[in-house]
Amino acid sequence: MNGAESLVRTLVRSGIDTSFTNPGTSEMHFVAALDRIGGMRCVLGLFEGVVTGMADGYARMMDRPAATLLHLGPGFGNGIANLHNARKAHSGIVNIVGDHATYHVRHNAPLTADIEGLARPVSHWIRTSPSARDVARDGARAVQAARTGAGRIATLILPADTAWNEAGSDDPAPVPVPRRTGAAADAIRTAAGALASGENTLIHMTGRALREDALRLAGQIRSKTGCRLSCMTANARWQRGAGRAYVERIQYPVDVALRQLHDVRHIILVGTDAPVAFFAYPDRPSVLVPEGCRVHRLADINHDHLAVLQSLVDELDAHDAPELENRDPPDLATGALTTEAIARALGHHMPENAILVDESVTSGRGFMPFTRNAAPHDWLALTGGSIGYGLPCATGAALACPDRKVICTEGDGSAMYTIQALWTQAREGCDVVTILFNNRSYAILKGELANVGAGNPGRTALDMLDLDRPDLDWCQLAGSMGVPATRATTAEEFNGQMARAVAEPGPRLIEVVL
Repeated sequence: MNGAESLVRTLVRSGIDTSFTNPGTSEMHFVAALDRIGGMRCVLGLFEGVVTGMADGYARMMDRPAATLLHLGPGFGNGIANLHNARKAHSGIVNIVGDHATYHVRHNAPLTADIEGLARPVSHWIRTSPSARDVARDGARAVQAARTGAGRIATLILPADTAWNEAGSDDPAPVPVPRRTGAAADAIRTAAGALASGENTLIHMTGRALREDALRLAGQIRSKTGCRLSCMTANARWQRGAGRAYVERIQYPVDVALRQLHDVRHIILVGTDAPVAFFAYPDRPSVLVPEGCRVHRLADINHDHLAVLQSLVDELDAHDAPELENRDPPDLATGALTTEAIARALGHHMPENAILVDESVTSGRGFMPFTRNAAPHDWLALTGGSIGYGLPCATGAALACPDRKVICTEGDGSAMYTIQALWTQAREGCDVVTILFNNRSYAILKGELANVGAGNPGRTALDMLDLDRPDLDWCQLAGSMGVPATRATTAEEFNGQMARAVAEPGPRLIEVVL
């Protein structure tokens, strides 16, 4: 048994059953091992940013890690942007990165790179296996690291000779994962005191706290105390819709967020930090906590949020049934194809237990009110702000949950970063509907140009923000990768195309011309 075979056996025994891959020469023994040893599904991505984004979406929906297989430093570098998003989402991922053989590195061949240096900003755990006999043990430790707490990024670097050399016959046992704990008793008492004070109090949440069972407990606390429930602007996975407790999202524009929070006197943090602006702006605050407001940290991201909220319910004796959202989808719009018309169709046609992956950036900011009373669904957002996440994340989510419809709301500029994900969707038969917002620009940046006070844009500036000359033909792009596509220019066209796409299995793309 060589090192590559020992690693595959260890990963499978440790519960890793899916590998998103884009291998090269240094990984060929690992590729061969994946072929010889059963138990691992391999999914090819045509760009490493698609590979890492798929692993992120898979981990968000499965609550356990996937593996990636990447080629040397440049291949890992191509995947860094979506590893950044995955790290912010606290997704567990085990990266397997091939390297030159240990004796070849000193020759500085063209692909030689500092892989550990590249991995450090987006990894919680890094190890380069020194020999074939170390590979299996290192793999078990990588899985343990990826499964620790809310989820972490582990990067295992595999020099080519450690993959092909003899590893021995011993298989290490899976390494146990530390259990997540509840909050300290004094933090529970402090939070309960704030909630019982009669002052305007906000429970601000993310992570495991945004799942249906935890939200029900938060809803009981709201019913007892009259507090408000909020979440971050961008959350890894948020269960919303009918039958769930309502949570307000802190909005992206700083002035809107400040109005949301202006009269709050206590903020209780569950899994997140105090609200901050995405960027610095002249004459606006970075931290959005109003003057005189006290911030109480009840739980960090790695705590057991369900246990924390249950303890708070018990402390407050808040055991009455909470108010939950009713099923009341919006009516469809007619006439012009506006963002509201699209939001209405989304809320109207969303099927039971859909997964919505949102990278609509500018166009999707107003979707929340129109999906609030839609069928129950999971909402996955761009946690790290690095665009090009939507299409790969939707693909990974669909592979994790093949019995659920995935809807991806995607901007045209963002989609061009990782458009290759459509090919993987077609190859794997992923049940994904992509709503592609074609406004022929990086529209969010036009707003940001004004927000930072940079002045009125001229032709040179606009040429860096517009996506025209030539216009992108999304129907042809999607079709060339095996995904059927339609184009909508009116609300009626979009309503019909959305209804058909939701009803039919397999990948579909709807180009929305704005």
